[in-house]
Amino acid sequence: MIAESLNMSVGSVFTIMTEDLKKKKLCARFVPHTLTTEQKEHRIASSEDLIAAADEDPNFLKTIVTGDESWCLEYDPETKRQSSEWTSPGKGRPMKVRASKSKTKTMLLVFFDSRGIIHHEFLRQGSTVTGMMSYEHLVSLMYG
Repeated sequence: MIAESLNMSVGSVFTIMTEDLKKKKLCARFVPHTLTTEQKEHRIASSEDLIAAADEDPNFLKTIVTGDESWCLEYDPETKRQSSEWTSPGKGRPMKVRASKSKTKTMLLVFFDSRGIIHHEFLRQGSTVTGMMSYEHLVSLMYG
């Protein structure tokens, strides 16, 4: 597009961009969503409250429990890079059967504290994780 608009070759434009102007072409990083100014301010205020609580009580961070959920594939094949091997000169490329990702997946629900994982659970197929479900898991962890 730049080459066409300047009536130059693609190679010349590439050289100017990379060598003369020291530019790099980078892929955009995807983010789940953008935050409003109000949401950003709320996160800052919450973070400042947590920092103040940690400053007042050195054991405060040990009281925090957090959780997350993630889909886990039953089988997740190695990437091409993960399956690469060192070979001797003159030897051919190693062969590997192409495998596809498993269609069967399960939901992993996991809770952490400052020392690491305190609870994990694989949920039944078709289960959904809600805020109430996470709350109930936390309560059962705290009170048995």
